[in-house]
Amino acid sequence: QVQLVESGGGLVQAGGSLRLSCAASGRTLSSYAMGWFRQAPGKEREFVAAIAWSGSGTVYADSVKGRFTISRDNAKNTVSLQTNSLKPEDTAVYYCAAARGLGVRQKNYDYWGQGTQVTVSS
Repeated sequence: QVQLVESGGGLVQAGGSLRLSCAASGRTLSSYAMGWFRQAPGKEREFVAAIAWSGSGTVYADSVKGRFTISRDNAKNTVSLQTNSLKPEDTAVYYCAAARGLGVRQKNYDYWGQGTQVTVSS
């Protein structure tokens, strides 16, 4: 069992940055691919970014490519999402999740955190 806890969300003006973190306990993350998803009010949860267990492979949603960067530190059992050039449409609850393989589908992710709110004002 893996427990995931996100942090780092908050209120930021458009164009600003936030660094989201996801800390794991219960089991090492080194054998899991990790992903970030988000859910905006009234919308379905969507894929944002994912990183392979080794950190050697990453994939991003087109909407965040070039602005967001996912990284991981297996020694610290953490995954981060650096969000730059934030836009109001990035406003959402951001979730981290763990999966056995790198992918963009939510159904492939076995463990989920509770989420952290990101609000971008215009």
